[in-house]
Amino acid sequence: MTPPSSIPSAKPGAPDPDHSEPIEPTEADLHRVVSAGPTGAFAVAGVATAIVVLIYLAFWFFIHVPRGMVQ
Repeated sequence: MTPPSSIPSAKPGAPDPDHSEPIEPTEADLHRVVSAGPTGAFAVAGVATAIVVLIYLAFWFFIHVPRGMVQ
């Protein structure tokens, strides 16, 4: 008798996924992932750009503008 698997969808007697060989992705899997695009990278770049712009504006309005024109 085999012990119950911690993975609900695993078949009894199937090899443990943690100790088996890596599964090669199919062409359909690769196409699905590549067609989704690098959305996470664009999100990180957008957040980083927004932070830089906010820091620049904070510097401009709270340090540069209150000091006035240099004489």
